[in-house]
Amino acid sequence: MLDFIKQDKDPVTGRVMRKVRSFVLREGRLTPGQERALRVLWPVYGLERAAGMLAYPTVFGREAPRVLEIGYGMGASLVEMASAAPDMDFIGIEVHRPGVGALLMAIEEQGLTNLRSYCDDAVEVLAECVPDGSLTRVQLYFPDPWHKKKHHKRRIVQPEFVALVLRKLAPGGLFHMATDWEDYAGHMQEVMRDAPGWENTAVDGDFVPRPAWRPETKFERRGARLGHGVWDLLYRKV
Repeated sequence: MLDFIKQDKDPVTGRVMRKVRSFVLREGRLTPGQERALRVLWPVYGLERAAGMLAYPTVFGREAPRVLEIGYGMGASLVEMASAAPDMDFIGIEVHRPGVGALLMAIEEQGLTNLRSYCDDAVEVLAECVPDGSLTRVQLYFPDPWHKKKHHKRRIVQPEFVALVLRKLAPGGLFHMATDWEDYAGHMQEVMRDAPGWENTAVDGDFVPRPAWRPETKFERRGARLGHGVWDLLYRKV
């Protein structure tokens, strides 16, 4: 797990190469339950980038519509989605081990067979492990907004990333983003507006009401009471 931290080296000089990432590893302490889950459950429900391209029938034992979520945090909403849609298979990607441990614990507690996780860089997992045209939906909920202008280059929603997502989606597949930063919502709009191959599903304006499949988080409900906005963007591969 977290092997990508060790892999950003020049193959000739051995020097660590600087790479712009959309995340920073700020890991808190693992609880005993999370530590146990990473030790005992990861071999069962964890996926490794080093294993290469996914063979879905091997991972899930079936063929089914597939949803991939990038940056699931502590995993509560992803677990809720997987539990509510047993006819679909879900893959999560998260770099913070406490969140991965919490997800593994929930998978065990609920007996879910349709949810697996990577603990790795999402861009590299998409590029190296996800077959082209194989996903029904890609989800990106509340990514780090990197609100300072000098850090905007770290935002994950960039033209190269959007093109990669497009390649991994099946025709008609959906790319669903949500953010509680209005400035980032505008940035997402601009990137998607300039990207070929997408259709905005919004009927009125650029945003859509929260789709039924995305659970409303406690943080989101608290923000709504305080008058904070949330913007959902939903695009279809054409």
